[in-house]
Amino acid sequence: MKLYYDLHIHSCLSPCGDNEMTPYNLVNLAKIFGYDIIALTDHNSCKNCLSAIRAGEKIGLTVVPGMELCTCEEIHNICLFPHIDRAMAFSDYISGTLPNIKNREKIFGEQLIMDELDNVLGKEEILLTTASSVSISELDELVERYGGVCYPAHIDRSSYSIISALGDFPPEVEGKCFELTPKAKAEEYLEKYPATKGRMIIRSSDAHYLENMREPEQMIDLPENSAQALIDYLKGRHIK
Repeated sequence: MKLYYDLHIHSCLSPCGDNEMTPYNLVNLAKIFGYDIIALTDHNSCKNCLSAIRAGEKIGLTVVPGMELCTCEEIHNICLFPHIDRAMAFSDYISGTLPNIKNREKIFGEQLIMDELDNVLGKEEILLTTASSVSISELDELVERYGGVCYPAHIDRSSYSIISALGDFPPEVEGKCFELTPKAKAEEYLEKYPATKGRMIIRSSDAHYLENMREPEQMIDLPENSAQALIDYLKGRHIK
């Protein structure tokens, strides 16, 4: 089953995300564009994932609960989970690893928690763009404990990427995939960083605003349209 995907989308919970990027809005726009499966990956939190899942269920769009986690090395990683309960348990754990720095709305913007109908349920008071105390070396095992999968985000970016932070893509980094931005030339990274060879390349929008969302280009071949099937695929369980 070939499915159009976008596995890196932010909502209004992310301080750098626009307030119009509500769970309802982003899910319905993704459906209009023709996506089959998307993931909500706010910075260091999964608190809007349930609302996005519920909005998706109403229109027949699969929404995978996820997070864009910032490690202590300031490396962004996409973390995806098979069920909202696993995602929220992971989110609660990560919350305890973040520095106790209050969000300053006039500088960073609001961090809105909303339901599937655009009603504001509250605000996250702790700033979500800081680095957690989790290291890149322990992340894969940590996410696995919650039944999920993780991989380095936008490795071609000049900041908050594994290459910008460490100067290379270390061969000891676990996982079978990594993310490139949509316009990055894959062959350049495969040639320059040997550890990327043989790994699956994921390309997603990293949308923070509705206008950042784009019509689908990338497809993934899954046995069924579900979060669990996606995670199994990204872990390489589709390979016989």
